[in-house]
Amino acid sequence: MPTTVPHGVDIMRVRALFLSDIHLGCRFSQSERLFGFLGHFEPDRLYLVGDIIDGWKLKRGFYWNDTASFLVRRILGMLKRGTRVFYVTGNHDEFLRPFAPHALGHMKLGDQFVHVTADGRRLLVIHGDVFDQLTRHAAWVYRLGDRSYAAALHVNDWLNRVRRRLGYPHWSFSAMLKKRVKQAVNHINDFEHLVARTTRQYDCSGVVCGHIHVPAIRQIDGIDYHNCGDWIEHCSALIEDLDGRIKLVYADDFPKMAVDVESHDAHPRSCRRLGSPLEFTATDLLARRGWAGVAVQS
Repeated sequence: MPTTVPHGVDIMRVRALFLSDIHLGCRFSQSERLFGFLGHFEPDRLYLVGDIIDGWKLKRGFYWNDTASFLVRRILGMLKRGTRVFYVTGNHDEFLRPFAPHALGHMKLGDQFVHVTADGRRLLVIHGDVFDQLTRHAAWVYRLGDRSYAAALHVNDWLNRVRRRLGYPHWSFSAMLKKRVKQAVNHINDFEHLVARTTRQYDCSGVVCGHIHVPAIRQIDGIDYHNCGDWIEHCSALIEDLDGRIKLVYADDFPKMAVDVESHDAHPRSCRRLGSPLEFTATDLLARRGWAGVAVQS
């Protein structure tokens, strides 16, 4: 049940909150919307499922504003109040992979984790780029696609400024373009089925991933497939409620909250000790990427 804090905002306690593909450092990251979204939740565990920081932008067009800094502060405030934070590395923040696995108190860094839900299901939590044939075998093609996607986002921004002035609702040109291109090569379908097949090898009944910027909850080949989506266009996340049910939620489902530097992490919460870690060994699929075995939490 949500609890009301002095600011009049309903705070919902959840067992876990999963976010991916925030792309801090990219001009089109919706960090302000995510900042407000996080103000509605009090998670026991926060999973940052890869591509949180856009390291690819470090070499060109890196963009960091105050809102991005406030968002980092909000996450650190959640950590201070007892939330356990698990940072899963992705392809855009692969510069962190040499440091994984690593632990800093209640904050863990790793290439993948296993999350155990309230009803006992084991979920593999992984960014997903290891399952993408382009990132594994033709990285230059993927980087070219990333630049094309950025150009589409610029067009998207210009089009929607015009549409707003004419009184039309928001429409995503980049999402439409990406959907049509990926449908043509069956990229999403291949990705999802490969994720499902590999999840079974990990003795897990489900998977939580990101990478392809397509939020979803569905069953694939008997595996519960969950994709967090992204915070470039969809502004979506996954939550596990106190009964162990996984739900897909969007920023538009909650009232907008303005960035308040003084009080953005002010609502109280008690610190608590949570479950013990599970040890998890990477399979040959991940070993081929040069990843070491990773300590996995639940």
